[in-house]
Order: sequence, then C-alpha cells, then structure tokens
Amino acid sequence: MHILITNDDGYQAKGIQALVDIMKQFGKVTVIAPKKHQSGMSMAVSLGFKQIAHKCFGTINPNPYPSFVNGKDAYPVEWHYVDATPASCVKFGLNTMFADNYPDVVVSGINHGSNAATASCYSGTLGAAEEAALNGVPAIGVSLDTLHPDADFSGVAQFFGDIFEKLMADWPEKHGIYYNVNFPDIPANEIKGVKTGYQGLGRWVREFKEWDAKHYAKYGLTPEMLGQSSDPVLEEGEDLYMMVGDFEDDPRNAENADHRLVADGYISVVAHNIDCTDYAETERLGKLIK
Repeated sequence: MHILITNDDGYQAKGIQALVDIMKQFGKVTVIAPKKHQSGMSMAVSLGFKQIAHKCFGTINPNPYPSFVNGKDAYPVEWHYVDATPASCVKFGLNTMFADNYPDVVVSGINHGSNAATASCYSGTLGAAEEAALNGVPAIGVSLDTLHPDADFSGVAQFFGDIFEKLMADWPEKHGIYYNVNFPDIPANEIKGVKTGYQGLGRWVREFKEWDAKHYAKYGLTPEMLGQSSDPVLEEGEDLYMMVGDFEDDPRNAENADHRLVADGYISVVAHNIDCTDYAETERLGKLIK
C-alpha cells in the first residue's frame, strides 16, 4: 500500500510526525506537506502564476519531533514540502510525482485542533482530503482537539490504526467519499470508544479581536510558529486584528453530532462527500420553478 500524508500545520508539526509513525506500519509513506502553517485554507489552491517552491528531503526526516512509535519501520518514508495550501500539496503529488500511479490513500493530519462541526467547513486538513476524494483517491482527515504544538498523540496512536484498517477494508464504491475522524484530547485510557455521527451545527461568534501576541501563549504558540511576526509593521492608518472567537453550539444538534461526541470522550467518525447538492431541496425547487 502507498500512503500519501499531508496536513495543514506544516511539515514540521508534531501531528504529522505522529501520523507518519502510525501509518508506516501499513505501507510505503510519502509526505507532501505545506512548508508553512496553512490552517483555515479549506480547499483553497495556489492558482495563477505564483512561484511554488518544492523541496525533497528523501528519507531524511526534517521534522524536529522524535519518532514515538518503535519497531514499525518496515516501510520507507520520503519527505517533501511544497510552499502551497494543503489541497495544492495533494494536487502536486497527484499531478507530478504520481501522475501515472496514484497512491492508494491520502491521510491528512494529525491536525492540532478539532475539525468537528463547523470547523470542518474551513479546515485545510479536510480540504486536502476533499481534493484527494475529488480525484477518486480514498482519503481520511484526522484531528486532535487541542491547539498545543506539543500535544499528546498517544490516544490517536492507540486507536487510529484499527479505525484505518476497518475503513480501508470496506471502502465505498460511491465517488467522492472521505472521512473525518476527530479525537478528544484526553489520555488514551479515558477514551470511551469510537462512534459514527454527523457534522454538527453551530457557528463562530466574537471572531475578531484586537491583535495581541500574548493571546498565542495560552496555546503554547508564538506568532512565528504560524508564519507571522511578533512585531508586525503596519502602514499608516492600519489597525491590526486577529481572528479567534468562540464556538456557539446549536440546540438542534443531536447527541451524535461529531463535536458533542468528542466532548463526551468519544472518537467521532463522519462520512463526508464532495457533492454539496441538497437533493431534497433540488427536487422541491424543480417543482417550484417549472
């Protein structure tokens, strides 16, 4: 099996190293990840005549975090970065490196932060999975519900391999399916199990605040980790804001909404599709505008 791994936190994030450690037991792994942090890019691509840098490290691991899964080095890992969005990283792999022989699966993550509920609409992690699905390649997005750069991925390491095997063993024939897997940020022995659900409803409120570098510290981050500056230079008349906000749950959600499952200590698995059509509404609309 050939596995293409990407993410939206960049090739030096701890989450992608953790995912590589998990996946290399299943087959040959190729990493093609963004050079820099690309969260919130959804399925955006690097259009036009923009210069896009690519670097191949071969089998030299450029990730600063040590491997934490031992005894599972049977398959090689090749590392690349592309200075582009997550979806463009997948495009790059499918169009240049693997144009004649697509990988068997694309796994995107492990994202630092939940991609449940409304977050899935903005996620670069899932945007990469969607790009793969658009091209007929099975794809899975994996996320952990914490923004901390030094997060504990032991729960993902314990459970995701089994989830991956079950999904791959019976992948649907329907075109455009990809899966969104979210883990709670709790010790592995406290995870209650795995449940399927649906994309929860909700919205982000109070999203714009005046920029303050100190805000990053509570997540263990610095502006530089996100490709920003702690001392930004503004043009005359400019104000500086940051987009953060709070998630507002929707009372219409059932208990198997993905974000509620994660909050209750379960791993959530949700099936997504690249087809955004609302077929029931389309049928009603067809009768309305005849």
